[in-house]
Amino acid sequence: MNILVNYGLTEGYLNSINEKEKTSYKPENIARVTAVHKERYELITEFGEAFGRLKTKEYYLGGETFPTVGDFVLINYIPGSDSQIVKTLERKTLFSRRDPDVGKGEQVVAANFDCVFIVQSLNQNFNLGRLERYITVAKESKAEVTIILTKADLVSESLIGEYIDRVKTVAGNTADILAVSVVNGYGTGKLNELLKCGKTAVFLGSSGVGKSSLLNFLAEKNIMKVNSIREEDGRGRHTTTHRELIKLENGAMIIDTPGMRELGMWDISTGIKEAFWDVTKYFPYCKFKDCKHEKEPGCAVKAAIESGELKKERFESYLLLKKEAKYSDSKEGYMKLKEEKFKNISKKNKNIQKYRNRYDDF
Repeated sequence: MNILVNYGLTEGYLNSINEKEKTSYKPENIARVTAVHKERYELITEFGEAFGRLKTKEYYLGGETFPTVGDFVLINYIPGSDSQIVKTLERKTLFSRRDPDVGKGEQVVAANFDCVFIVQSLNQNFNLGRLERYITVAKESKAEVTIILTKADLVSESLIGEYIDRVKTVAGNTADILAVSVVNGYGTGKLNELLKCGKTAVFLGSSGVGKSSLLNFLAEKNIMKVNSIREEDGRGRHTTTHRELIKLENGAMIIDTPGMRELGMWDISTGIKEAFWDVTKYFPYCKFKDCKHEKEPGCAVKAAIESGELKKERFESYLLLKKEAKYSDSKEGYMKLKEEKFKNISKKNKNIQKYRNRYDDF
């Protein structure tokens, strides 16, 4: 298990999987997904790097969870050809959003990471509202969260402090905050300390925040394409076109994700409580347990807003994200659509097989 240990497959994780499923998976049957290219997957296995494809019976007909970058999967290893991926193992952590192409349904972006780096830049891209959204979904993953403020070379030392103070108004003590610059090395020493051997971090952020430049700096080589940004609004085009797990020289791993102009809420039932700690802490003190914090008497949230303890904008942001998520309705509708999709695929495959059998008799 030497190779996969270096890619995050710990003995404790493997033992927990075997115990829960009452089985004994061997390291040579396990791989980690390092990149996804439509229907083909890049893998790291006990035999080295390989490619794999999903086995139709298990995934398209059996409803197995589709893997993403960072997942550990069971494979039928085939030397010199694409291996068969037959099962997605249980995830320790995951980051997902509402699928931007479908409109409804979950898109899992990354899995099995130890920490989340939310990246924003200290230029026109800086946006507290967007940061609130990222903190919410990052907290839902149950991983450690660090907010990275890039391009610190563009502002003065005093302004860096002001930016950090502004971030604290939405992050509180729920996340570490670090300002960095790959131009002059500002703050990068502390960032390197966070990336330890065997640990996996996922980078999240919108286009133009400097994720690719930061990743090149950490890797100490140009492994990611870097595009220039528009001066008028500080935005850039997507430089990462697919999700990918990258191993650094010190043994740490980073899952880079395409810049997200849209971060649709999915299941944030836990994350929103932690991200909006300054709002939810008042809920237990409301007179009624089912208080909607609108016109009910004895509402602790309204009292906090009136006294100035809680900013009205923060409560409005909380309501907006909670309303947008609509978790239960979206999930129920998505699962129905997914079930219908698999039934249609199964029916189509059966018809094809009948057609083949008919002509096999001649």
